[in-house]
Amino acid sequence: MPMDAILDQTRLAADALGPTVVIGEILVEIMAKSRGDGFLEPIELIGPYPSGAPAIFVDQCAKIGGQAAIVASVGDDDFGRINIERLRSDGADVSAISVSPDYPTGSAFVRYRDDGSRDFVYNIGKSAAALVSLTAEVKALFARAGHLHVMGTAFAIPGVWEIMDHAIGVIKLRGGSVSLDPNLRKELLGLGQTQERFARLVDVADLILPSGDELFTAAGVEGEAAAVAALFSRGVTEIALKRGEHGSTFFGADGSRVDCPAFKVTEVDPTGAGDCFGGAYVACRRLGMPVSKALEYANAAGARNVTVQGPMEGAASRLQLDEFITVTPRNRP
Repeated sequence: MPMDAILDQTRLAADALGPTVVIGEILVEIMAKSRGDGFLEPIELIGPYPSGAPAIFVDQCAKIGGQAAIVASVGDDDFGRINIERLRSDGADVSAISVSPDYPTGSAFVRYRDDGSRDFVYNIGKSAAALVSLTAEVKALFARAGHLHVMGTAFAIPGVWEIMDHAIGVIKLRGGSVSLDPNLRKELLGLGQTQERFARLVDVADLILPSGDELFTAAGVEGEAAAVAALFSRGVTEIALKRGEHGSTFFGADGSRVDCPAFKVTEVDPTGAGDCFGGAYVACRRLGMPVSKALEYANAAGARNVTVQGPMEGAASRLQLDEFITVTPRNRP
């Protein structure tokens, strides 16, 4: 079989089987307009912006044309409403978003330091974001889903494992697939059964989408070649490694490799770049696109998103990405 034909193949379930579902936090982000350290004095703020890594992922997935849905909870407030309306207007299924009358929508206040790092003030654990549960609407969504995308950030939500475990069983049984973005904070790995649960997610994943050293966290070994081999030995069939300004790389279980250069852009706000990459890549592969095209769209989605202030303000449709690809230069090796 020609290599191009091999690279067209994927173990990810076709989009026609049902939506890509993600479980996790929805919040708003409010950003300081000036750079500096923390929030110890009155400063100008801008926002609220719809946010939350799973929400950014699913928004980009839907905008590029894939079926996409999210399991989450928001408060009965304006912050919740702007998130639901953004996701709905961009084509995402919001039927499994619950609305709490008692807790506010999660929030994150963000200020960039001069070196590009960030200070955060979060309200997630004591907000509606932590109230995700296995409701009748959630069960109904899983029953018609074709793919589960798991983000490591979701482990910060109490009880999320039971929901993930239920989803894996139901979706795999109907021929669906699983992808994992191992963006799990290292301090969470030491809590309770998180380490073994994370290992199980790796074992059931068809696709892994790590950034940088997350590859080693997922594989449990250091070194790129050793980590890739370790993941394939556990049943993973494809890896899409995000390399930031150095682009991205596909590794296939058959030994194939595809490198895709990054786009040259002026960064305004890096939040959400990896989530947009993942949403575009998963949707494109499930829609039957070959690796080279899926990587190009994913790189474009991540790059375009960082040119706009706000975590998902740069999420783009396929037409918008086509235009971006046409006019934006690449970082060549």
